[in-house]
Amino acid sequence: MARDYKKEYRDYHGTPAQKKARASRNAARAAEAKAGRVHKGDGKEVDHKDGNPLNNKPSNRQILSRKANREKGG
Repeated sequence: MARDYKKEYRDYHGTPAQKKARASRNAARAAEAKAGRVHKGDGKEVDHKDGNPLNNKPSNRQILSRKANREKGG
């Protein structure tokens, strides 16, 4: 069965809460890039230790490889 991407966006990705969380994750990545800890194409991801993307305190962020971050789950 084919995925209905429009429905997924409408029902989940397009909700105000998800837009806010996505913007917060992007801001965390930008902050780490500005600090020189990650670079475009380096295969690293910014992980929120407590699993809350809205908590962008530096003490809550860590840099993980893509594999380690996906294995962590969350």
